[in-house]
Amino acid sequence: MMKLGIIGVGRIGKVHITSISTRVKDAVIKTAADPYMSEETAAWAKSMGVERTSKDYMDVISDPEIDAVLICSSTDTHSPISLKAIQAGKHVFCEKPIDHDVSRIREVMAALEGTGLKYQVGFNRRFDHNFEAVQRAVASGKIGTPQIIKITSRDPEPPGIDYVKVSGGMFLDMTIHDFDMVRFLAGCDATEVYVQAANLVDPAIGEAGDVDTAVITLQMENGAIAVIDNSRKAVYGYDQRAEVFGSKGMVSVSNDSASSAVISSEDGVTAEKPLHFFLERYMDAYGKEIAAFVDAIVSGRETPLNVEDGLQPVLMGLAAQKSLKEHRPVRISEIG
Repeated sequence: MMKLGIIGVGRIGKVHITSISTRVKDAVIKTAADPYMSEETAAWAKSMGVERTSKDYMDVISDPEIDAVLICSSTDTHSPISLKAIQAGKHVFCEKPIDHDVSRIREVMAALEGTGLKYQVGFNRRFDHNFEAVQRAVASGKIGTPQIIKITSRDPEPPGIDYVKVSGGMFLDMTIHDFDMVRFLAGCDATEVYVQAANLVDPAIGEAGDVDTAVITLQMENGAIAVIDNSRKAVYGYDQRAEVFGSKGMVSVSNDSASSAVISSEDGVTAEKPLHFFLERYMDAYGKEIAAFVDAIVSGRETPLNVEDGLQPVLMGLAAQKSLKEHRPVRISEIG
């Protein structure tokens, strides 16, 4: 049984504790650490099977019984804690992004060289059953050569302004998942990014220097053109759809809902709204990504997403920021 340590027990840390305790059979959480650990959170963690809680993350890193570390703390701590965990000989699962600074991501990449340690980045949407089905259809050649990729990603409500101010901006916080998904579905990297964006949802987001609505066009290495549309507020729920159009056909997926029931009456035809947010939509995916991480450690195989997979969406996000600022297409080679 593999022993894990979790650093950061905020919203995403709690998601991982829940998914591991209910969906991952071959691992247990020995220690959960967070500098703001409250008695209430500690009691909750122990009720979920966590053996020990701490306010010092070094209690996780320095514990010889802990095989792997899950970094779920604030973004500014991801790369420093990654480096300390690697130095301590721990396998690492790190929530996205590894860092907003490309040079720091490359530091993590260099630190891993020759260690044999596993490192996985937390892009959980790759493990969603819908997107897995799209990727399999593309990879198996069922739709021929990909030509157009469309991704819709709209949140049910915008985050709080305090979060917006420290998030790194929409492209490095929200769209970063879609940048990874484009790579996953296309099977290659992007070469160029062009952005049209606006502040249409919440004026306070604009005052904080960010946008909340965007359409992003990408040129991919294989020649395909990708389009991402983002909004911070879809009043009908969490809108997560994808389509790949190719030389032999098309594959697409729509939203998950509480049921597929459609009611038809003289008043009209109605169906369920999409599941409310990421916790409802992607909980199974969170469990599957940690199971894949544990399996990679046990089997010696590569993790499904490595540091390079963590680097590319950040390069795409920085290119998107530059494109918006300079009102022009930006090549990824300009960034990193």
